[in-house]
Amino acid sequence: MPHLSPLLTVMTNAARDAAKVLRRDFFEVEALQVRRKGAADFVTKADLAAEEAIVRSLQKARPKYGLVLEEQGEIEGSDNSNRFIVDPLDGTTNFLHGIPQFCVSIALERDREPFAGVVFAPITDEMFYAERGFGAFVNDRRLRVSGREDLSEALFGTGFPWKGKSGRGQSLKETDRVLAETAGVRRFGSAAYDLCMVGAGRLDGYWERGIQPWDVAAGIVIAREAGGEVTTIAEGKARPHLEGNVLATNHLLHDAARRLIEG
Repeated sequence: MPHLSPLLTVMTNAARDAAKVLRRDFFEVEALQVRRKGAADFVTKADLAAEEAIVRSLQKARPKYGLVLEEQGEIEGSDNSNRFIVDPLDGTTNFLHGIPQFCVSIALERDREPFAGVVFAPITDEMFYAERGFGAFVNDRRLRVSGREDLSEALFGTGFPWKGKSGRGQSLKETDRVLAETAGVRRFGSAAYDLCMVGAGRLDGYWERGIQPWDVAAGIVIAREAGGEVTTIAEGKARPHLEGNVLATNHLLHDAARRLIEG
């Protein structure tokens, strides 16, 4: 793949290490031992093993960097500026149901700003990656956001809280408003993948509330480096991975999308 810096080489190698675990177990999903982590939120042996593979790979290459892990929490490093933010399996429910829409997501956060991101879809073999100032790519192809300017022609992605979680009613109302004024809304079940779809121009926009840093940090870098605009939904803050909500568009639709979503 072109344009791989030493940092991105480390991150893509770690993603591929995790993908070996996920790919193997995806085709034997019925044999997995699964435990409940919460309402409609599962953790599998594959999830945990993939995270361990990533940690080993990243700590070997960048031993001073901290890590923020979905399953294991935060591991502090001696380097106060850099930390990796890791989701070993974004799209767990898809994985468990044999749907190939899931990803490994690894971001490098520098001084609390997303600096580099890798999102790897093991089954489709799509490696999305970006580093600040050097553009975004999928495999060997450069990414660019779409050029649509009219909301009525725009396709959006989103995610919903599960039944019983707070914010579900608000998300459904927002989706209804967006459906009424756009070309449609898709829910792929992976926030990392949704942001990559904005970067690739396949989606014109994406929004979601109730997110965690590991859900979106890598995808934010990829969408931005592809020419997109990524902020929080209401206030337009520039660090949505730390604020719990995100709005990403091709930048031409950003203000109109925010007004539409907020009603």
